[in-house]
Amino acid sequence: MYTISKELKKGQSYDALIVGIHEKGEFPPLLQNVDQELDGQVSELKKLKQLHTKKGELTKVFTFGKSSAQVLYTIGLGKQADFSLDDLQNIIGQVVREAKKGKLAQLAIDVDSFSIANTETNEIVHIISESVELASYVVDTYKEKTNEKQFSLEAVTLVGEKADEEWEKAALGGRAFGEGTNLSRKLVNIPGNMLTPTILAEEAKKVADKHGFEFDVLEREDMEKLGMGALLAVAQGTDQPPKMIVLKYQAKEKWEDVVGFVGKGLTFDAGGISLKPGLNMHEMKMDMGGAAAVLGAMEIIGQIKPDRNILAVIPSSENLINGSALKPGDVIRAMSGKTIEVRNTDAEGRLILADGVAYAKQLGANYLVDVATLTGAVLIALGNSTTGVVHNNKEWYAKVEEASERSREPVWAFPTHKPYHDLLKSSDVADLNNAPGRLGGSITAGLFIGEFAEDTPWVHLDIAGTAWTSKKTSTGQPGGTGVMARTLAHLVK
Repeated sequence: MYTISKELKKGQSYDALIVGIHEKGEFPPLLQNVDQELDGQVSELKKLKQLHTKKGELTKVFTFGKSSAQVLYTIGLGKQADFSLDDLQNIIGQVVREAKKGKLAQLAIDVDSFSIANTETNEIVHIISESVELASYVVDTYKEKTNEKQFSLEAVTLVGEKADEEWEKAALGGRAFGEGTNLSRKLVNIPGNMLTPTILAEEAKKVADKHGFEFDVLEREDMEKLGMGALLAVAQGTDQPPKMIVLKYQAKEKWEDVVGFVGKGLTFDAGGISLKPGLNMHEMKMDMGGAAAVLGAMEIIGQIKPDRNILAVIPSSENLINGSALKPGDVIRAMSGKTIEVRNTDAEGRLILADGVAYAKQLGANYLVDVATLTGAVLIALGNSTTGVVHNNKEWYAKVEEASERSREPVWAFPTHKPYHDLLKSSDVADLNNAPGRLGGSITAGLFIGEFAEDTPWVHLDIAGTAWTSKKTSTGQPGGTGVMARTLAHLVK
């Protein structure tokens, strides 16, 4: 899909050429050439103040056969000093979506026109190709008309004076990160009846088979033998069997120094006996966003093949209500041996992650990151733009934070002082209380999982506020965001 070129190839036709222009800046060299082909018409538009340069403003110019591109899109970048990687992603997404509306299948992008201070061109190329993939994603619907074939881009040519093999690697890397994120988005958007734990396991197997990962699934009987009482307790309330899904990517000769990803795979969460309000409950199909992030990261990893041993563990269930459902006040025993008093059955994610984290350790994980749509409290604390963090190791968290910055997926670490830990011990009948109250809810929820990570370096990512968007963005439609797939991949890259 991606071609690298130092110039627009003569004799080749492009449906559209995309060029960025800054406020009060000179035309980029490629635009100067096109302007000459068009007898100075682009310069004339600038004189008439019809060539828009404010950030995100689009100008569409038809070339009428005078250039190899049928349409020229110039996109305003604002002041050069203020232009960032976030802006680049949004702007490329905006233009690609506009081109798709016009059914323009062959695009050329002037990479040099999107330069950013103190940023290597290879990173610019990576972000551009990643953004093209993100903007190309379409949410699956189940209306009769969607049986018709959807329009898609056929080819993208990245043009620049220094185009070389490194650009090609960067473009392929960006594509991998975009495709992995889109896989996460796709999984989050699937309705709960079409993505049960069994089907989630099948989707995970597709990723494993595609990239040659080792794959395994624990069934109910296996979990009973291993004493996974927390996951099994949540699964009591549904007819769908639980699954403990495992993928292994082994890059080293020995299975050591292993990074373990654990993703919450609640394929639908009604809250159990502690039933959620009916309003917007349909969105709880997204409660497996952590599992989706992990599988999206594994898709990226399968393509970029980092030199690192990686383990992915996904505990999966539904949280519904039947005559056997887990009840408030029940005491259950997790795989680690710790007992838990269940004060709230809607605090189930931390229960299945307790067994997921313990199992990841048993399988050899030396470093852990769990990802979960865990608490509504994180929305109150951080809104829907930042992922909440609880961790037990500053050095390990620093690496995760750096990866999140590379991915432009902001995170923020909560305090974890002793009084928060003490709240977890507020049960008179069990080692732990799964829901000690509203105060510090995101912190205590994360620390609950940390009880099972114990001394293993561990970072918890609460994506309840960032895994889903109700708004249309430049790179996507409302629905799953695929958040943290790229961060996990950058972490091991």
